[in-house]
Amino acid sequence: MTNSQNIKNVITDLYTVLSLAANYDTISPSTVSTRNNAHHSTREALIHDFDLLAESLRETHRTASSTPLSASQGIPEPLIQYVENGRNPDIYTREFVELVRRMNQLMRGKMHAFGEFRDLLAREMTVALPELKEDVKKVVVETGGRWPLPEEEGEGMRGRRGSNRERERERERERERERERVG
Repeated sequence: MTNSQNIKNVITDLYTVLSLAANYDTISPSTVSTRNNAHHSTREALIHDFDLLAESLRETHRTASSTPLSASQGIPEPLIQYVENGRNPDIYTREFVELVRRMNQLMRGKMHAFGEFRDLLAREMTVALPELKEDVKKVVVETGGRWPLPEEEGEGMRGRRGSNRERERERERERERERERVG
């Protein structure tokens, strides 16, 4: 049985004992025999339910003792220390949420930057090494990018160095000049 089921059993047994105790017949044994039998049966039921409660508590203790502390503990250790030091757990929660939000923003920024770098590198590689275009496409798609690569927005790299076609034409001209010098 699980800890939660054991606790539910203890609560049920406590409720039963509470109900019997509230309705306990307090008639003395010297009264009428029918009432004495009722007193006796209420007493027996109460003793029986106390025994059930004791057994439920023993089972809960056994289960809780055999369960590793970290598995049964749903509260983070830093929060427990925070409360033990007399601080407000709401403040801990607020600070934790703010920290997670900042870390998420940082991670999102890094992912965005790496995605842009991936796309830029893929563009440059497809221009410089057209024979690797299929491999570049596979890498871009498998790392979460879109193919064909979206055109760069705004000025960005294009504003400084021109479009891919212009860069390719410029490289071709440089190769021709180099051949003329050598040849």
